[in-house]
Formats: sequence, C-alpha cells, structure tokens
Amino acid sequence: MKLSDASKKIIRDALIKALSHYKGESDMEAVTDIHLQPNQVEASLVIYDDDDRELAHTKINEWVSYESDDFDEVVQQLFTSILSELKAQGVLDGLHILKPYSFVQVDEHKETVAELLLIDDDTLLVNDELLKGLDDELNAFLKDLLEL
Repeated sequence: MKLSDASKKIIRDALIKALSHYKGESDMEAVTDIHLQPNQVEASLVIYDDDDRELAHTKINEWVSYESDDFDEVVQQLFTSILSELKAQGVLDGLHILKPYSFVQVDEHKETVAELLLIDDDTLLVNDELLKGLDDELNAFLKDLLEL
C-alpha cells in the first residue's frame, strides 16, 4: 500500500493527540499500553488505552480502496515506522506512563495482532533474526564446559 504523505500525517497527528493525554504536569504515572485499532472497512483508526478509553479517532480514506489480503501486515509496518520516527524525535519522552509499556496493534475484537514498539529503559525486544543459531552456540558452550 502506497499511502500518501497526507494520510501518514493524519496517523502521526492522531498518535500525538493520543499521547497528549500523558503529557504535562502530573505526579501519577499511568499503567497502560497504547492500542491502535485500524479498520479497513470503516477507514478508521481508533487509539485507546488498557481501560478502553478512547484517546484519538481518525479517518484514513485510502484504506477503503486497498484490495490486497495483507492489510494488517502493511499497516503494522506503517505504524512501526511512524512510531520509530516519533521516538527518534523525542515525542515519546516525558510521558507519564509507567515503563515498560507497549504500542500494540489490535483487531476488531481487541485481540493483539502485533507488538509495534516496546518502551523501556533497560529491556531489549529481540526478534527471531537475533536468536538464530543461539541453541547451537549454547549447546557447544555447555559441551565445552562439561569436558573441562
């Protein structure tokens, strides 16, 4: 899906609006994740917290005309890209949300489709590529250790 810059800006602005609920003066830190629920049929994006409180709602008209079956995967890549940009720009700094917290993509039943971004000071979210061959390396290490 080739999404226009205007639609990407709409998504970005909706995320910033949702995050504005956790900015400003506050001694309390929320315990929540941020849920992004795209709906292709309604051409909408709803962003809410763990308590189903709506933080932002917007329309993405280009989604209706997308005809391929990989909508969730394409939107996931789009969300991940926009969230990474927001993180790099410091937009996610200073939020009153207790770490670790995640941005997750959910379906119409509010079931998690994908974890988009984990925010934590000292946790690394690993992927399959990083873990490739780890079992073999650990087995070889253990064998060498036991032969001593």
